[in-house]
Amino acid sequence: MESPSSTSGQTTRIGTRGSVIDSIRGCGLVGMRIDKEELRKRLIMPQYLRFAMRDSIRLKDPSAGETRFRERTDFNGETSDSPIVVFINARSGGRHGPELKERLHQLIAEEQVFDLADVKPHDFVRYGLKCLELLAGIGDTCAKDTRQRIRVVVAGGDGTVGWVLGSLGELIKEEREPFPPVAIIPLGTGNDLSRSFGWGGSFPFAWKSAVKRSLHRATTGRICRLDSWHILLSMPMGEIVDPPHSLKHTEECSLDEVADLLTSHSTILVC
Repeated sequence: MESPSSTSGQTTRIGTRGSVIDSIRGCGLVGMRIDKEELRKRLIMPQYLRFAMRDSIRLKDPSAGETRFRERTDFNGETSDSPIVVFINARSGGRHGPELKERLHQLIAEEQVFDLADVKPHDFVRYGLKCLELLAGIGDTCAKDTRQRIRVVVAGGDGTVGWVLGSLGELIKEEREPFPPVAIIPLGTGNDLSRSFGWGGSFPFAWKSAVKRSLHRATTGRICRLDSWHILLSMPMGEIVDPPHSLKHTEECSLDEVADLLTSHSTILVC
């Protein structure tokens, strides 16, 4: 008969091996070879669009990118098949966060990789995506196609993914669809959402091709939907409460107004 410690060790080994296998499957490490240059060609946006979005986000003015459109000289009329942007929480994943960020810069343009310490998701929605929409409105067909096709990759844990999804939810409230599909590179500790949508519970940093295959899957994977709710809680008048971090205070409103604020929408993930 095996000792309790032996059984526990075996369980740990099986659990670890299962997690690694799930992670390998999650980023698609089995299958055809992915050429780096071909992948980059499919993902990268025209330079003037990348700079237009960057300028709009930095200046917090969606119209700031119009100058790049008027003065473009590098554009040959071709648009990328699968434009993506990546949000990375470089502080997640231990020492691997900065390494992953550097690897992403090698595979796609630096302007398409947003470190969450510098660029917040709501700024991307309000200024970056809005820039594409404004350019499309003045006749830029490349900006229009990019806005229609763009996908988002989130490299982080469940909290980071929820943050990005919540910010993208503004698009639905403002009727600025389509909602960009979101893929996940799991860098957190729990990664429950990543597991649920087939991206694994951790990222296999030891596999050099893992990032390439994750980006490839992010642009080719099937689309799944996740219901997202916005609920307002009303407390009796005069009662003082200390809400948890996940809730925030709002202005007082009537019961009829509360009913109108109970809303839901479907966010879109790649699985």
